[in-house]
Amino acid sequence: MIAQRVGQGLRVRPSTNLLPLRSFRSPIRALTSSAQRRLDVFHSQTESASESAILSSLKASSPKVPQTLTEKIVQKYSLGLAPSKSVLSGDYVTLSPHHCMTHDNSWPVALKFMSIGATKIHDPKQIVMTLDHDVQNKSESNLKKYRQIEEFAKKQGVDFYPAGRGIGHQIMVEEGYAWPGTMTVASDSHSNMYGGVGCLGTAMVRTDAASIWATGKTWWQIPPIAKVTFTGLMPKGVTGKDVIVALCGLFNNDEVLNHAIEFTGTEQTMRSIPIDDRLAIANMTTEWGALTGLFPIDAMLRAWMKSKATTSALFDGEDAAKSRFTHERIDALIENKLEADKGAKYAKSLYLNLSTLSPYVSGPNSVKIGTPLSSLEAQNIKLNKAYLVSCTNSRASDLAAAAKVFKDASTPTSPAKIADGVEFYIAAASIPEQQAAEEAGDWQALLDAGARPLPAGCGPCIGLGTGLLEPGEVGISASNRNFKGRMGSPDAKAYLASPEVVAASALSGKISGPGWYEKPVGVEKVVLGEGNGIAEQDRAMSIEEALDKIIAEADSLVEGAEKSLFGEESAKSEDSEEALTSILPGFPEKVEGEIVFCDADNINTDGIYPGKYTYQDNIDTETMAKVCMENYDPKFGSIAKEGDILVSGFNFGCGSSREQAATAILAKKIPLVVSGSFGNIFQRNSINNALMGVEVPRLVERLRETFSGKKVDESTQVKEPEANKDSLDSPPATTASPAEEKLLTRRTGWTFVWDVRRSKVTITEGKGGETWSQKVGELPPNVQEIIARGGLEKWVKGEIGESV
Repeated sequence: MIAQRVGQGLRVRPSTNLLPLRSFRSPIRALTSSAQRRLDVFHSQTESASESAILSSLKASSPKVPQTLTEKIVQKYSLGLAPSKSVLSGDYVTLSPHHCMTHDNSWPVALKFMSIGATKIHDPKQIVMTLDHDVQNKSESNLKKYRQIEEFAKKQGVDFYPAGRGIGHQIMVEEGYAWPGTMTVASDSHSNMYGGVGCLGTAMVRTDAASIWATGKTWWQIPPIAKVTFTGLMPKGVTGKDVIVALCGLFNNDEVLNHAIEFTGTEQTMRSIPIDDRLAIANMTTEWGALTGLFPIDAMLRAWMKSKATTSALFDGEDAAKSRFTHERIDALIENKLEADKGAKYAKSLYLNLSTLSPYVSGPNSVKIGTPLSSLEAQNIKLNKAYLVSCTNSRASDLAAAAKVFKDASTPTSPAKIADGVEFYIAAASIPEQQAAEEAGDWQALLDAGARPLPAGCGPCIGLGTGLLEPGEVGISASNRNFKGRMGSPDAKAYLASPEVVAASALSGKISGPGWYEKPVGVEKVVLGEGNGIAEQDRAMSIEEALDKIIAEADSLVEGAEKSLFGEESAKSEDSEEALTSILPGFPEKVEGEIVFCDADNINTDGIYPGKYTYQDNIDTETMAKVCMENYDPKFGSIAKEGDILVSGFNFGCGSSREQAATAILAKKIPLVVSGSFGNIFQRNSINNALMGVEVPRLVERLRETFSGKKVDESTQVKEPEANKDSLDSPPATTASPAEEKLLTRRTGWTFVWDVRRSKVTITEGKGGETWSQKVGELPPNVQEIIARGGLEKWVKGEIGESV
């Protein structure tokens, strides 16, 4: 993007001279290449004393870098930043979140916490514990675990919510822990839901949670940020669930994989999306592949919060004073609300015209399959089970929508009932939501229709407790995830839909809607795409991006020509001006080795470290090294050597969150993994376990061009393998080209050098081959420290030891 503009189209700081290289290149250029390349002022301005003084004062203060809403929130919760530092996408930060929630996994986190020598939680007010996942399990072992968690929470003075009180994410929202403009994390993948109320929510792994308990902080890398613009208004009969199901099903080529999302739109558009719908959309950005899903702090959110504050003041009695929702606090929030700066940079922009949307259904068995309800109704798909459960869609408004389906279908003498052969399970997101539904008569209406109540908790959504899908059955749910086998048998089919469609389907015995949708005149298809959805703005953006691309390419041509005509002096002189990363004492300034190439995309954690070993706690380091990459290539162990640099394709380390995927590579004594891109959880586990990693897509392309004989198109996106259409839990590895053209694991003879201080990698393509370099992301001192100490747990031990 062009950084500064005056009026229309005037660039304040022109780019490098764009004269054609073949027509004229002055040798003087090489002698002056270290001078400033962009014209700041006219000569006459420097001759004037008054104007010169003004210019000097402007140069003395650096202009504020425009930030997205995500970056502004992260800035608030980052520690140790330089006074002038503006955090941006790609930066590593030491993060002290506003709150950290753990649920049934609180006891495993507590064991990690105690194993690192911690005895007291750093800030008890920062931590929240809820019991919500396996609340139907009355076995002695589960009840013992629940007792241990409750006793630990009480001992530490932590806010605790027992089994049956509600799902943790709902509690975080309704109790005001997930506060707008703050950053709150949880050891659960659906922490994205907090974005529905303008709170930046993201998932952390258990090691991170233990670190936050012990020190109040952990690390985070700010993801690339995508802007999703809504236009138009949601038609009658369309819900937030339809919006996110459509987004997952229509943008289904990993467009937002590992991105932070910011939703935006005009005030009129955003007013058409109630908070409960925003929570559903934000919740399922997890299934869309994103790490966060953030809505703005706007008038709709203010009205929702004011309503909660008024309700608390009127009905909570003495407890009202303890409420986090007060009018004074809300007024202060709105008066100082955070919002994205104009000119903030986004990695990509997408849009969806809500006016063109109709009710949508996800599945079977994949969120990447989104189909208009009308198409499925025509297929007469019979059902066995229906579910109105989960943190996605089981609030009072959802229960009311489902109850209305049955109320509308009833007559004074013949109340509507669930279809024969269908089981309909309901569970509120929390006790307060259930109580609201009971007071409105909606809970009883569902029970009268034949619904089977379950305790407030996760239950069938995660395949626990009563009512799971049996082999051959078909189910439809208002929950968030329909991966094959998640809600029961892998031989069953699971669909996702809005609460009213789930209820209507339970009533009719087949996938169907309540008939509430009113199609706007002239709408024939869903309108969506890249950009903002506003023609003039998108056209301006396209021109601006094209100009920047031309300028960048021209600069690259100039630098390349300088090197070919005048040698390396130009590059060397500019290196002297580049920003250098501070290196901690004892941390290597350079990491180098021979490249061993595993030419595949989507090598998952099971390919790196087989699942059959994951829960065998007595496996030694030597065995881990021997089985490393065994499921990907049994010959890997005999080909790769100590000190090699492992290079692989895109999305390396996708799949499960097992930490052994990182520790097995370390056991093989490979210090560094290079890929086109990493799975986010693998990336976290790598740093947490002191394995270094760097993304260099160009290297993957060059290796494939050289060794597979096929050029990889730069614009080709990594797509989900065909064999994986039914399940997204752990995608199988896919080779980039036919297997007969290459080896799975290859010693290349190429060398790789990572200059950590200069954030630059240098590759030599074999003996006598080409040598080339490129800049890569910075490895800042806070991350160096974690790696240097042997991982996050050892870093925490060190922090605890220093504070004693």
